[in-house]
Amino acid sequence: MALLSPRSLTCGLLLLVSQFFFRVCGLSKESLLGRNNFQQPDENFDITISYMDASGKFQTHKVNSKTLSSSWVWESPVDANQKRLVVGQLQEGSSEQTVNVSRESIQLSIEYNQQSRTIDPIKLRRQKLRDERRERRIADLIHMSKETELQMQKAAIERAKEFNNTRRAWYSIWRKEYTNPHSDTTLKLMRDQKIMAKVYASVAYSTGEHDLYNSLTRHIKEIRRGIGDANSDSELQESALEQAKAMGHALSLARDKLLDGDVTARKLRTMLQSLEENINTVKKQSTFLVQHAAKTMPKPVHCLSLQLTTDYFLRNHINKERLEKGKLEDPSLYHYAIFSDNVLAASVVVNSTVFTAKEPEKHVFHIVTDKLNFAAMKMWFIAHPPLPATIHVENIDEFKWLNSSYCSVLRQLESARIKEYYFKANHPSSLSVGNENLKYRNPKYLSMLNHLRFYMPEVYPKLDKILFLDDDIVVQKDLTPLWSIDMKGMACGWAFGMNIFDLKEWKKRNITGIYHYWQDLNEDRMLWKLGSLPPGLITFYNLTYPLDRSWHVLGLGYDPAVNPLEIESASVIHYNGNYKPWLDLAFTKYKPYWSKFVDVDNPYIQDCYSNQ
Repeated sequence: MALLSPRSLTCGLLLLVSQFFFRVCGLSKESLLGRNNFQQPDENFDITISYMDASGKFQTHKVNSKTLSSSWVWESPVDANQKRLVVGQLQEGSSEQTVNVSRESIQLSIEYNQQSRTIDPIKLRRQKLRDERRERRIADLIHMSKETELQMQKAAIERAKEFNNTRRAWYSIWRKEYTNPHSDTTLKLMRDQKIMAKVYASVAYSTGEHDLYNSLTRHIKEIRRGIGDANSDSELQESALEQAKAMGHALSLARDKLLDGDVTARKLRTMLQSLEENINTVKKQSTFLVQHAAKTMPKPVHCLSLQLTTDYFLRNHINKERLEKGKLEDPSLYHYAIFSDNVLAASVVVNSTVFTAKEPEKHVFHIVTDKLNFAAMKMWFIAHPPLPATIHVENIDEFKWLNSSYCSVLRQLESARIKEYYFKANHPSSLSVGNENLKYRNPKYLSMLNHLRFYMPEVYPKLDKILFLDDDIVVQKDLTPLWSIDMKGMACGWAFGMNIFDLKEWKKRNITGIYHYWQDLNEDRMLWKLGSLPPGLITFYNLTYPLDRSWHVLGLGYDPAVNPLEIESASVIHYNGNYKPWLDLAFTKYKPYWSKFVDVDNPYIQDCYSNQ
């Protein structure tokens, strides 16, 4: 009888084994000769497989029949189609029969369907054809003459010579076309070499090794020239790699000559301390300069304010503001509050809001500015009204109720101690403040425009709801659904730079009184330094309703990695931070969202921005 195994094993055996010898114990002669009388034996017996491996060594392997899985099928090897396969001999009366089967005579199959032994005739024919082709191929290889084998080898060599590997070489990581243009591995190596060379040069000079000192100094100069102003490997000079190799050789010689590790370690510590001090100084200078640039009004924006102010008075526009006073106090309309001293920034907020509004005629903008920018702000919106919306510009200095006797923060801002803290008259530079945060020295904190948001019911006593917008935001979608949000009895729908205030709840909960309480406690600035965010978070604690994130995306004024998909889908984008969109510091990729609402054809803007 023959033992049938899965196809994966039989194919491997056909390729690797030259001859199999199956010794099957406990079988009779008749069981091998008659398929009709063949039955799978009931008792367990050992099966020994002996063969010659690929290296010519004789190998044996033994398994027990009871360990075979159900995927193994027992069949009689002798039938009409298989009689030619049996070439061995049978010994009668023996408990062990030996069947010798050559490699050409091995025919194994797999029965995948164990429920039914019926095989599709078409599949059986295909299998037979494959087996016949395999047998012919094996026979051809076995009987191949030496001359034919040599001809095949020569043909393979010729094909290898003619193979064109140009296209495949394109994918080699060592080709220049594939090099990363932003890689800086060699650049970092050369910078590290320069630092180590300085250390060894200093040690060599102190120990009298003048030749070594001169050699290292020369290599340092070459490395410095090789690096130049490069920021990546692609910007290095062509000779940079050779210079790095030469410097490596020089450092190796220096290390062999200067074996005193303690001296080198002390020198490195000294250099490290010096570098840390320099880095801290540069960081402080950088912070100061960024803060200075952020709080300084750009020349074009200042020019715009001056020209508008001049035209306001020269052309007698004082009483020409178009007002529909009934709309200013109509609680059924959509009211916005914008407190700003930047004409251009305020115009972008208004333009973007009106542009995206579904019913712009129902939108009313209340802009409050300071005395210095009042004329310019009024002139801009007189000359460029955001029709059909309504707009009203007010001067904060005309709010008579806003005085130091009522407003604690105004009283604090007018104190000599606060002014000294800001202006530091007895210090030559703001860099002398030590570890204090320089951002708190921004003069915007001296302006009441920054704190007016805590007096909404006083500014707009006849309104029920109002949406407060910072002047560094851009509106990208209609905001009217904010007025219909159920804030669950809270006084504020909160998002930085955009807050919807329920003024009825405000008055009921006395939000302004809470704000005054905390401002009085912080008169010595021990709770927080300055600004409106800390008192805002404390005042509205447990009184805010968080708006969905899709309404508002922040970080465009400080984070260069804001998700573009979030920016595109947001209703409002916020340029909070130092890198405002009207500054040269602004991130270039975020600027188009803001600048598309600036009318570059406007004569005021053209005059100021063309002459900057």
